[in-house]
Amino acid sequence: MPYANLTITVPEGVWISKLSRTYPDARFRVLAATANNAKGFARVEVIGTNAEDICEEIESYETVTGLTVFEDEPGRCRVQLETTVPVLLNAIQEAGIPLDMPVEIVNRELELETTVAQEKLSSLGETLDRFGISYTVNCIRQESDSQSLLTERQQWLLREAIEHGYYDTPRRITLVELAEEVDVAKSTCSGILHRAEGQVLKQFLEGDCEHQPDISIRAD
Repeated sequence: MPYANLTITVPEGVWISKLSRTYPDARFRVLAATANNAKGFARVEVIGTNAEDICEEIESYETVTGLTVFEDEPGRCRVQLETTVPVLLNAIQEAGIPLDMPVEIVNRELELETTVAQEKLSSLGETLDRFGISYTVNCIRQESDSQSLLTERQQWLLREAIEHGYYDTPRRITLVELAEEVDVAKSTCSGILHRAEGQVLKQFLEGDCEHQPDISIRAD
């Protein structure tokens, strides 16, 4: 299944968008949230030098219909609230994307990481577009299955090499000693490890998100 990393801009009509734009250095950590078509419920932690002022200001928004402050201390406060415009949460839920909490919003933006089936990923892009929610795809990569990446023999020998300290610095065992320990010829041991290492390194480099910033969410 593909792994995706997106930066989503919270719509302007949402209270947290307005507040995080007013206080760009503040961090809004959404600890728990749920929504239906009409209402959203969330527990949010506000972190920053203006945390107390921000918590007081939240209740002034018309879309926030209920607010309970659980913790209030300098630089941090935690609230539970009810809102009538859960646009972003509705969009993510409608696309069938599991949202791992907490998520953090800073200056109107949140980073979403998810590993889902391709059709779910395509649905997310279509749903965000339909809701008018701006987003940037930072990367999409195919998550590899270690069971299919390496043969059983390669996996076995790599585990043995790791357990015996072959990859430690400094090494606790030489290639000759490892081969003797696992009862494999030195040349065979070297060849198996070399091929396994090559597979792992190629997958690591090909799956590096920093080298794939322009991939868009597509069904095909």
